[in-house]
Amino acid sequence: MAEFLVKVADERGHVLEQAESGVSSAEVRDRYAQQGYLVYSVKPRSLLSGAGAQISRRRKIKQDQFIVFNQQLVTLIRAGLPILTALDLLMKRQRNAYFRALLQNVRDRVKSGELLSEAFAAQGAFSRMYTTTLLAGEKSGNLEEVLNRFIGFQRMTMSFTKKLKASLIYPALLLVGVVAMLVFMMTYVVPQFATLYAAVAANTQLPALTQFMLSIGQITQHYFLIILLIVIATVFLVWRWSRSESGGLRLDQFKLRLPLFGDIWMKYQVAMFSRTLSTLLSGGLPLVPALETAGSSMQSRYICGGITSAASRVREGRALSRSLEDTKVFPGLAIEMIEVGESTGALPTMLTSTAEFYEEDVQTALTAAMSLIEPVILIVMGTVVAFVLISLYLPIFTLGAGGVR
Repeated sequence: MAEFLVKVADERGHVLEQAESGVSSAEVRDRYAQQGYLVYSVKPRSLLSGAGAQISRRRKIKQDQFIVFNQQLVTLIRAGLPILTALDLLMKRQRNAYFRALLQNVRDRVKSGELLSEAFAAQGAFSRMYTTTLLAGEKSGNLEEVLNRFIGFQRMTMSFTKKLKASLIYPALLLVGVVAMLVFMMTYVVPQFATLYAAVAANTQLPALTQFMLSIGQITQHYFLIILLIVIATVFLVWRWSRSESGGLRLDQFKLRLPLFGDIWMKYQVAMFSRTLSTLLSGGLPLVPALETAGSSMQSRYICGGITSAASRVREGRALSRSLEDTKVFPGLAIEMIEVGESTGALPTMLTSTAEFYEEDVQTALTAAMSLIEPVILIVMGTVVAFVLISLYLPIFTLGAGGVR
């Protein structure tokens, strides 16, 4: 999702300026307007905008730390403590200075009369799903139960994400090893052979393959820093492009078209969407706001756009399953499971089942993919090393057969 700099004023006239993620500037503007803010401007974050004052607003709070905070908040609410007293206690016990400053601001806003959800939303450091969950709990008068569902969702998400990252560690290490080995060979080993052949076979014609490899080695050695800077600049520009609205959308579409991994990425996003929507609906949030919140929490702009389009159709009175089907984004099995949940009146339960099904499917598919990728990386690494060594030792083989020609 793209990032925007938003300047708004609340009902008390307090002017706030913060960074916010969204599908488009219009979507961010509508989101703040629906929350009761007066929106002055919504501008895309440029390359350098917000580098100073805004950077502290966008710092991430560790997920496990945030889960512990919410668990403690639920315990204090269950014990009958007022929200302000609970916030005071948790703020004083908080060791993270940044998080403590946010909680202090939240406490001050609640003390001045703002809702807890509004106070957290004004910080710009908490997900929209969290603030919407708080709002649903406040409106239903059952904040404790809603927060418990949110904590359960966060624990499941964190556990699932950790399993995925653990599956990728070994292939990532292999890939880093391959790149490091190639850099070492091209910047040190190949130039050493070039010096050797320049002294031993100065007046002889080396094989074309050897000349090609020596040329690559010399270019890499002499221009290594320039090549490294070009690579870093290219990666940085691609990253900035991916943060833009059009660039992120194209990159997401490219991810989904990748063989094998595109299907895994889609299933992962469907699992996250299903679990998020189930949590919001179970907390008492209406379907359309829940859809919009779940869509804004998606990592894929392409899928987020599909959910936003489906939310518009649902607002017009269409069924959720048919609305999702019309977007041509979600897999058929997920739509069928959602349709069953709608027809039986157990949509949150069926969404949870959908999430569990796709989470298990992602883990199985990723395990199978990793079992294929690891030997492929080793084969490619061995092939490249063999090609380099053969090209370097080819003149020596020729000498053994009767001299360098």
